[in-house]
Amino acid sequence: MNIEQRSGCPINLSLEVMGDKWSLIIIRDMMFGNRRHFRDLLNHSQEGIASNILAARLKHLLSLGLIIKQDDPSHSQKAIYSLTEPAIQLVPMLAMIGAWGRKHLPVSEDLSIRAQLLEEGGQPMWDAFMDELRESHIHDPIRGANGECSSAVLAGLTAAYQQVRARTSAQ
Repeated sequence: MNIEQRSGCPINLSLEVMGDKWSLIIIRDMMFGNRRHFRDLLNHSQEGIASNILAARLKHLLSLGLIIKQDDPSHSQKAIYSLTEPAIQLVPMLAMIGAWGRKHLPVSEDLSIRAQLLEEGGQPMWDAFMDELRESHIHDPIRGANGECSSAVLAGLTAAYQQVRARTSAQ
């Protein structure tokens, strides 16, 4: 049953969909890390997700219609996972969760710089980022999975992260 076929309290349904941390982490990694293959999601998870948990959460996100899966034409045994429109529309929510975390939790500068920039950029930045995600995940997922779609917002967020990371590593 996908998202459109459910009914009930919006908060309860949203928590049912997003209530476990791994689903949000997978969506975050697909959005901000352009991790679109199982192996990339598994090997580059900062939180160290287990393969069985990753497989189960991908299956869950597929069943909800938050991501889609298609064969990778470059490799017969690989699949490309892409965000759907409902998942892309989570950008403002993730930006606000990141802003809340920066204010109320002990976070490191390198892991919070993207949240800071998204908070400061506000709705115009979120809209531009969602447009970029639509291009790379919906309109041209093959090129998007290979990093071939232009993404100014993502490039800026990544550059800021790498700059802070390099500065803090040198100290």
